[in-house]
Amino acid sequence: MKRLLMIAVAMLPLVVMAQARIGIINSQEIFDLMPEKVQAEAQLKALSDSYHAEYEMLKGEFDKKYADYQTVAADALMPETIKERRVQELQESDKKMREFERRAADDLAAKREALTRPIADKVQAAIRTAGERAALDVVFDTAVTPVAYTGPSTVDLTPMVKSILGL
Repeated sequence: MKRLLMIAVAMLPLVVMAQARIGIINSQEIFDLMPEKVQAEAQLKALSDSYHAEYEMLKGEFDKKYADYQTVAADALMPETIKERRVQELQESDKKMREFERRAADDLAAKREALTRPIADKVQAAIRTAGERAALDVVFDTAVTPVAYTGPSTVDLTPMVKSILGL
């Protein structure tokens, strides 16, 4: 009797899971259709272009300093202290460019997060609403977790989520 009870308890999760209503969605597909995404991409491109222009200006300054250094380095009569100062200027300019690149990349990543997070939250809220309306127990996002097989009882929430979001 005790053994039978243990088997029944062990099988309980399988029985419960067999009765679970499952849905699927591809959140990336929905996200890509959002009109706010186009606006966010335009803002990110403008910011990226600004950073690129600034970087090109810094690179131009570095290239000019490097050309000056080559002229000075080729002059055998030029004192070593001047040559060393030019090398220091080049190193500082290079450091300035690398720091700018790092800060620009960090700023772009933060801006991307700030612009896309509200869109992703809106999509997630719509998925949650659709899952509740369809009385589903579990919704798998095929953009995140590949699903090898879905049976005929699996509900595709994509049309409902598109409707909720007005897409």
